[in-house]
Amino acid sequence: MKPTLLILAAGMGSRFGGLKQVEPVGPNGEAIIDYTIYDAIRAGFGKVVFIIRESFADAFREKFDAKLKGKIEVEYVYQELDMLPEGFSLPEGREKPWGTAHAILVAKDVVKEPFCALNADDFYGKNAYKVMADFLTSSANDSEYSMVGYQLDKTLSDFGSVSRGICEINDNGNLVKIVETKKIIKRGAEVISIEEDESETALTGKENASMNIWGFKPTLFNSLENKFKDFLKAEMDKPKSEMYIPSVVFELIDEKQATVKVLQADSPWFGVTYKEDKPFVVEKIQKLVDAGEYPAKLWD
Repeated sequence: MKPTLLILAAGMGSRFGGLKQVEPVGPNGEAIIDYTIYDAIRAGFGKVVFIIRESFADAFREKFDAKLKGKIEVEYVYQELDMLPEGFSLPEGREKPWGTAHAILVAKDVVKEPFCALNADDFYGKNAYKVMADFLTSSANDSEYSMVGYQLDKTLSDFGSVSRGICEINDNGNLVKIVETKKIIKRGAEVISIEEDESETALTGKENASMNIWGFKPTLFNSLENKFKDFLKAEMDKPKSEMYIPSVVFELIDEKQATVKVLQADSPWFGVTYKEDKPFVVEKIQKLVDAGEYPAKLWD
């Protein structure tokens, strides 16, 4: 059974200021998602599922349907604020999405095979998809999941703070703990975490960071559904509270309900968090095209 690629693309990108998921960065107008899907196809993925808002549907279909026809199966799933479990209703004034865990949960009816879930606006590198596909097609344990780790200082932006899940790994290569660190900046050669009270913690930059590229089995959906209900009971009246998938994974590890193998892909990572990041991304992709890693016209 070929694994599925689940692309989380429902966020508007408030810091970026627009629909960055389809922002052109390649030499012929390709978006980062184009490279994601291209790498996934050659790694052996059989289906791509876009998690989007319904208001984005026309833009996504125009961008992807024709070029992907005959290359990979495509499905769209909408993530909306009012998509809540029975017994819960949308609080008045809620505008912020419920988070990445909710984004994955809304795909439960269309994803029945092992799957890789990742961000739409991150370039993970071709080897990330290869090691992930190899894991998803070889791991027979329904409670064994995976993630691809990246060195923290290679994932930062020159133009503002970023959030990262900082990981602790044991001698077996399994994830032990994730600390969701919401405000990390570069200051010269230093890497600094700024806490909510504005205090600062120095980091080495060599920490293993989760960039939200995860390998899951369909068993995850039952756990997600139960934990999302618990989250809503505790956090529903907080208009900015979100449920992050790294936090769910850590809970499952802590409860001994799952193990997570940390995969090392030795791939470049870069992303578009701020508009100022775009020229850097365009330059990086052009260098990969010039080196023969990708064709200049990706889908020809």
